[in-house]
Amino acid sequence: MKQIGEEQLDTPAVLDDSLVADYLLQHPEFFIRNARLVEQMQVPHPVRGAVSLVEWHMVRARNYINQMEDDMTLLMEQASANESLFHRLLNLQNRLAAADSLEEMLNRLHRWARELGLAGATLRLFPDRWRIGAPSRFTHLALSRQAFEPLRIQRLGQENHYLGSLNGPELLVVLPEAKAVGSVALSLLGREGDLGVMIFSSRDPHHYEKGQGTQLLQEIAQMLPGLLERWIERV
Repeated sequence: MKQIGEEQLDTPAVLDDSLVADYLLQHPEFFIRNARLVEQMQVPHPVRGAVSLVEWHMVRARNYINQMEDDMTLLMEQASANESLFHRLLNLQNRLAAADSLEEMLNRLHRWARELGLAGATLRLFPDRWRIGAPSRFTHLALSRQAFEPLRIQRLGQENHYLGSLNGPELLVVLPEAKAVGSVALSLLGREGDLGVMIFSSRDPHHYEKGQGTQLLQEIAQMLPGLLERWIERV
């Protein structure tokens, strides 16, 4: 007479992927004992109908190696780009730090931009964060936050950078004296983006476009306020 539970013990377990995988992991010698079987096994293939298990494994290994090579190439390209960015930023920082006046610093920033093939570089500061009102010599840098706000909402939203074109009224707000501006890279100054605006301009309407990297812009926008404080007092 069978004891309670014997029926369950006598019933063979239903094989599923998990059980097969567990067995093969616990008995790797299966592939040695059944080498001929492994060679004969066919795996479904979306193009060729079926391939041998050995060939399927070789294809997977080849694809993995190709992916690793692609990843390594990408890492090398990123390292090269980062090195180039670092040297470009260091060069600019050294130039600006060596300036004897604010006017000279702004001129050096402008010349640096021209060397990159741009039309120029401009800084505009929010007067509620900097003491640039009369009788200071820096009133021309003032940018009304109220006048800038519609542009910020329309072009930047919640971002600190905008790359692309500006229409006529928008250009009059940030670059009232500029001519033939095709596209701009516009960045908010400071870590909180509340100190002012940095604008790099190009005559080429496609030079700056959405989707381009902004890491260099971010580094410059965070670096400039500290240099500006050599000549202008913060509020």
